[in-house]
Amino acid sequence: MLIRDIEPADNAPLASIVRGALAEFGANKPGTVFFDPTTDHLYELFRTPGSKYFVAVDGELLGGAGIFPSAGLPPDTCELCKMYLRPDARGRGLGGALIRRCLDAARAAGYTKVYIESMPELSQALAVYERFGFKYLDGPLGDTGHFGCDRWMLLEL
Repeated sequence: MLIRDIEPADNAPLASIVRGALAEFGANKPGTVFFDPTTDHLYELFRTPGSKYFVAVDGELLGGAGIFPSAGLPPDTCELCKMYLRPDARGRGLGGALIRRCLDAARAAGYTKVYIESMPELSQALAVYERFGFKYLDGPLGDTGHFGCDRWMLLEL
């Protein structure tokens, strides 16, 4: 298994993985990345300065995760976002490996905090974030536009 930077050819399979995972857990609702047009153009989105996106590959694309300087966040804070895996890739430690890679990238970029938005339907992901030390917040930070998310977490690096 290989974790590498996103490439242009990853756009379509990643969009399928993201939307498939949200539909699988009943989280394909307005105000989420399911309806966000940038989901179809993650390679281009993650050319933004201060961002980084990684994909896990084992013959085929298995999923990915990234960091992004989302609108309205303090300059020392990035968002861990677009973290999704195919069903057959879960439970193999790939999510943790992607998170560690993202946290390393956040530190290297000079961030001191990492923010996450999620929802109760993604309880397995929330449990993983808790194990990494993310703490729940009472409300959102910044202005991501993802009003369908009502679980917010922050990690101090």
